[in-house]
Amino acid sequence: MSIQELKPIKAGKVREIYDNGDSLIMVATDRISCFDVILGNKVEKKGTVLTQMSRFWFDMTKDILPNHMLSVDVKDMPAFFQTKEFEGKSMLCRKLNILPVECIVRGYITGSGWASYQKDGTVCGIRLQSGLREADKLPEPVYTPSTKAEIGDHDENISFEQSVDYLEKRFPGKGREYAEKIRDCSLALYKKCADYALKRGIIIADTKFEFGLDEDGNIVLADEMLTPDSSRFWPADSYEPGHGQPSFDKQFARDWLKANPDSNWVLPEEVVQKTIEKYLQAYEMLTGNAL
Repeated sequence: MSIQELKPIKAGKVREIYDNGDSLIMVATDRISCFDVILGNKVEKKGTVLTQMSRFWFDMTKDILPNHMLSVDVKDMPAFFQTKEFEGKSMLCRKLNILPVECIVRGYITGSGWASYQKDGTVCGIRLQSGLREADKLPEPVYTPSTKAEIGDHDENISFEQSVDYLEKRFPGKGREYAEKIRDCSLALYKKCADYALKRGIIIADTKFEFGLDEDGNIVLADEMLTPDSSRFWPADSYEPGHGQPSFDKQFARDWLKANPDSNWVLPEEVVQKTIEKYLQAYEMLTGNAL
């Protein structure tokens, strides 16, 4: 089968999804996006980091919730994927009916949460204690869902009760059940993985999860998990609240873009190299293995 004959059925900001009959193949490309915009750069090995890091976390958290991963070995996929282009970046997955809510967990106050807190003492409508500094650890992680935007649009933060209504409209009679389940699973997943990561020298400041329904209506963990694209990773040995933190994720690229508003969404090569170095370092620290 030639490369032209197999096309993705869906292409996101970073991932491409192929139909494989009773399963899907999710390919993490080397594209990079910031502020919901696909940048003009490719970051070599980035897709491999995303796929292999998700595999690592999926394996670790099967006791909390099943996930959609079937295999990351291209030998288990059609011949089209058995090339260097796809090796390491591809994941064979169960087909799910994806729940249209991004499940964000914040363990530290940073980013848009810090900006909101400075304005009115809340994060996504949740009132927090007074006197917090930027990057402070929260007494307990908070769950702040958002809607899932299409490419080019921005996700919209919603309250937990709004997430109930949002899901109820799409799954009548199930809105509250699904909203509570994905909230509770998101918090449990974050706590287990954040505790593990801290022992490996990495603070997971915040992250997002996605979930879907299998053919029997069970909730299953989907998409990616605790990657540098979906999370903020900070080095624990230099953690110092009161200001922004150095990071292992694409915050490095975000910061450069903020400082260079006329960049036309293209990063200089040194920023690209610094970004992938951070991704690879985080992978090695968390898994104990080098890519």
